[in-house]
Amino acid sequence: MGYAGAFMPIQPRAAVFDLDGTLVDNMAFHGRAWVATAERLGVQATRDQFEREWAGKTSPEIFEILLGGPQPAAVAAKLAAEKEAAYRELYLPHLAPLPGLFPFLARLRSAGVRVALATAAPAENRDFILGALGLERAFEVVQGPEGVARGKPAPDIYLSAAARLGLEGGACVAFEDAVNGVRAARAAGMAVVAVLTTAAEADLRAAGASFAIRDYASLPGELERYLFDLGP
Repeated sequence: MGYAGAFMPIQPRAAVFDLDGTLVDNMAFHGRAWVATAERLGVQATRDQFEREWAGKTSPEIFEILLGGPQPAAVAAKLAAEKEAAYRELYLPHLAPLPGLFPFLARLRSAGVRVALATAAPAENRDFILGALGLERAFEVVQGPEGVARGKPAPDIYLSAAARLGLEGGACVAFEDAVNGVRAARAAGMAVVAVLTTAAEADLRAAGASFAIRDYASLPGELERYLFDLGP
């Protein structure tokens, strides 16, 4: 599949994963919850808008788009809590890891590649997914939107995750399903593996992804060589 543009990533010391659409295939359920929330607010929105334009942004940033300006913190927090509760109710009967996720994480750790999480998902959603999958202690660092100024496509969340690992962004590879997420990771200096659950491969590669996978059960040879230093 080849690298995107002229960017040639170095062997990674850490793999930094997005959560939604990357560990689990749940973005359609987020989209449904956002559409329902927008309808309650008297605003038109589509799942496609969420998946293509807003995915990776924080809830306050999305409410600012929906409502035409920044909202008081208490208002944004209440609306976000309602939307996230609706999403969790929708997704719970379907919650499952992407194929191959568990052995892939174990293989990375065995190869000395550290693993971290970098997501705009609030703590309740992170706990919901990680708890259901038994991954509460799987990641050395779990970086959410709290404590950073901007959501994706700004690099803040990824830069913070790398800093907490004691690494520069260029020493990390990111796994992402959304265009905004790919842009964020690339802006942080990371190579990116596109996970094809949400956006088209062409769009993710145009945003800067160097590799693309459907899931973790079967990796392309060039990605195997990059991650695990298997030689030519």
